Amino acid sequence: QVHLGESGGGLVQPGGSLRLSCAASGTILRINLMGWYRQVPGTERELVASITGGGTTNYANSVKGRFTIFRDRISNTLDLQMNGLRTEDTAVYYCHADGSMREYGGIKRFQSWGQGTQVTVSS
Repeated sequence: QVHLGESGGGLVQPGGSLRLSCAASGTILRINLMGWYRQVPGTERELVASITGGGTTNYANSVKGRFTIFRDRISNTLDLQMNGLRTEDTAVYYCHADGSMREYGGIKRFQSWGQGTQVTVSS
């Protein structure tokens, strides 16, 4: 089991900044891809930003130039720096990781989600 613990959500005014953090723990062998998704009630969960093991990043068009994703491969942590926040960024943000782990003397693939952290942008 790989656990993802998130922190950093909250209430911020339009134009403000927040930084989300995600820490992965467990018998992790390798993480191939980590990312942040967000979901508004009644809508599909959507990708915000992702980063591969090699450091290649991908951003949703709506956040390009405002959000930056950071990953520390040694500590298995993932951060999302969000600047210039808009009301439409309000959502529950989820951390996601895809990789391989050790289990029962073998290796298996895992995909894990965090519990979600609320980000509210409002004046």
